[in-house]
Amino acid sequence: QVQLVESGGGSVQAGGSLRLSCAASGYSYRSYDMGWFRQVPHKAREGVAAIDSDGSTSYADSVKGRFTISRDNAKNTLYLQMNSLKPEDTAMYYCATRSSARKIYGLAKLLEEVYQYWGQGTQVTVSS
Repeated sequence: QVQLVESGGGSVQAGGSLRLSCAASGYSYRSYDMGWFRQVPHKAREGVAAIDSDGSTSYADSVKGRFTISRDNAKNTLYLQMNSLKPEDTAMYYCATRSSARKIYGLAKLLEEVYQYWGQGTQVTVSS
């Protein structure tokens, strides 16, 4: 049974940093691609960053240069380092996973419909 558990969310002032973690279990983690998404009430879920099983990464323009996605295959854990946080980064953050057997290219890696499994989310609040 696939399980994804996010942690590391919290409240921070603008300009601050947070590191989110996503602990994965129940599947062959190193063979799956991973992504981070975020959602605010009454809006669609937005892709933030993605990392393939081979380590290649993709980012939304809104976070490029500020956020870094990484993975530790030995620990079955996905990370999102968030620096220079802005109030507009406030959202619930989710990690997700999909089999790397299906090839996805470019910004399509940031579409929620290509992901199969989701965590429960962790809240990030950035105050001005």
